[in-house]
Amino acid sequence: MSSDLQFDFIVDKNQCTISITREFAAQRQLVWDCYTKSELLDQWFAPKPLTAKTKSMDFREGGHWHFVMIDPAGNEYWSWFDYISITPIESYTARDGFCNAEGELNPHLPRAENVTRFVESGSHTFIKSVVTYPDEASLTTVLEMGLEGGLASTLERLDELLITLR
Repeated sequence: MSSDLQFDFIVDKNQCTISITREFAAQRQLVWDCYTKSELLDQWFAPKPLTAKTKSMDFREGGHWHFVMIDPAGNEYWSWFDYISITPIESYTARDGFCNAEGELNPHLPRAENVTRFVESGSHTFIKSVVTYPDEASLTTVLEMGLEGGLASTLERLDELLITLR
């Protein structure tokens, strides 16, 4: 990531939220496409050295995204997003969770609601997300799993992809 691009990761344990602001040197439509099209998500949505692969995606209100992150040893980490609301090129709300290859949610790992907005500012786009967990224990679990570092690495991959797509 270019050191002059904004990345804020603010944890509020009282509200059980993480507020994330990330700047990208790309137009909003391109960043939106990278967040909403499986063929683009598969190129960046995993921290290095993991890779991502979509099993199924239906980007619409009431739709879903079922994908796996794979580490170099072949271990698989499955996830599921339920899309709740979508305002094209502006925002979406999704509920995420960990699951298995069949899409069955893991009841022992936290789910969260993500409200993600895409804000254009000149030639840059800001992603502004608020991730809400049901309780402080769930928030602590994902933080201890390395969410901040993993997200930073994942978003750096998006920076790299955006350079090739411009």
